[in-house]
Amino acid sequence: MFKKVVVFALVGGLAGACTQDGRISNTGAGAGIGALLGAGVGAAVAGNRGQGALIGAGIGALAGGAVGYYMDEQERQLRQKMAGTGVEVQRVGDNIKLILPGGITFRTGSSEIQPQFYQPLDQIAGVLQQYPQSLVDVVGHTDNVGSQQMNQQLSERRASSVASYMLSRGVVAQRINAYGMGENQPVADNSTDFGRQQNRRVEILIRPYTG
Repeated sequence: MFKKVVVFALVGGLAGACTQDGRISNTGAGAGIGALLGAGVGAAVAGNRGQGALIGAGIGALAGGAVGYYMDEQERQLRQKMAGTGVEVQRVGDNIKLILPGGITFRTGSSEIQPQFYQPLDQIAGVLQQYPQSLVDVVGHTDNVGSQQMNQQLSERRASSVASYMLSRGVVAQRINAYGMGENQPVADNSTDFGRQQNRRVEILIRPYTG
């Protein structure tokens, strides 16, 4: 029950924070999903993605034999649209991972999405809307510069900014889950500038909904 209240309250709050072009304002992101993360709620958007919530949102489960083709087509479109944007597209089994480099998505130490990155996010949201039978995890990561607490909070705010942007572009809230991992999952060596740059990222994990 509590999680459902969180979802509806969040969607209402974000609706009030939209700019004229439909995007979530930086203030709205902080007051909406970011506030919930800061309060320790955990999953920022639709943390309870139970079957009932998804059915209520008009999202049906994929049949087993259709999963591979469904995700293949989604991957094909994402690769096409992300070409030249700096976003890396990876395929892991039936899952798709998008890696958004922190250096081009956010300013240093900030969770405000840079305006020049709106277009790639618009394209991602467009593909997600075309393939509604997939679930979306938005996960923030940082390097190890600064305190663990600061990095955890930054990773949460960045994940919430991307998740709230997806909501503002029409992706159904029940599909999205956002959280931060801080500095706990590096993919490169934090002792080098190049490695730290690789570790500052937001990942969008796309999984088929099979019920």
